Amino acid sequence: MKIAVAGGTGTVGRHVVRIARERGHEVVSLSRSEGVDLVTRKGLDEALQNVEAVIDVSGIRELSTKKNVDYFTSSTQNLLAAGKKAGVRHLVVLSTVGIDNAPSSVYAGKRAQEEAVRHGDVPWTILRSTQFFEFVPMTLGYTSAGPLAVVPRMLTQPVAAAEVAEALVDAAEAGPHGRVKDLGGPGKELLANLARAYVRKTGQRKLVLQVPAPGPMGKAMRQGDLIPEPGAAVARQTFQQWLDAYSAEQ
Repeated sequence: MKIAVAGGTGTVGRHVVRIARERGHEVVSLSRSEGVDLVTRKGLDEALQNVEAVIDVSGIRELSTKKNVDYFTSSTQNLLAAGKKAGVRHLVVLSTVGIDNAPSSVYAGKRAQEEAVRHGDVPWTILRSTQFFEFVPMTLGYTSAGPLAVVPRMLTQPVAAAEVAEALVDAAEAGPHGRVKDLGGPGKELLANLARAYVRKTGQRKLVLQVPAPGPMGKAMRQGDLIPEPGAAVARQTFQQWLDAYSAEQ
């Protein structure tokens, strides 16, 4: 099968590309660095020629609610239009657990994306996952100032990006199934504890402080509204296993 991966150079996308190729699929990666822009539609029609399934793991590194809603609305509508034109038979979209409980930032963008997919003309599958293990060093990068890092109080159930990618390729191979089971990691954790474990493992001299984030998003983080409900699929790799492998690669 010929599969296009929107966001194929990102945290999850690079795993999707690798896994799909290992399974014998022909893969086209869609990213701005590869000449395809989902927002302007530059190069998109050409890239989707003869593609049977699209896996969309694209995104932007923005906290603004408006920018996220605008991005996911326009990029998804463009993918749907180009996909219909090219005869794409299946759109697989990675979404986020908890978007019904969190009204801002990327969560609002993902809600807009899901709405566009549900009302589009291409048969679809939506997989919601929790935050990735890679979210921990990313958060530290945003919140660190010298030897201090201030992270929000957040109950999370993170998952390995590679296992999310595996589930997405599985979904592409299975055909359109609507919204499938949410996917989370094997354990519930406080983000601050994961950040401290990461700092220790990587040998950093950094003090990690936990503070409650304000507003509805902060409340959702604290109350565990961003973790899967009972019955969700559970991935295999633990954070410690991922951290051991991650540090060995550095």
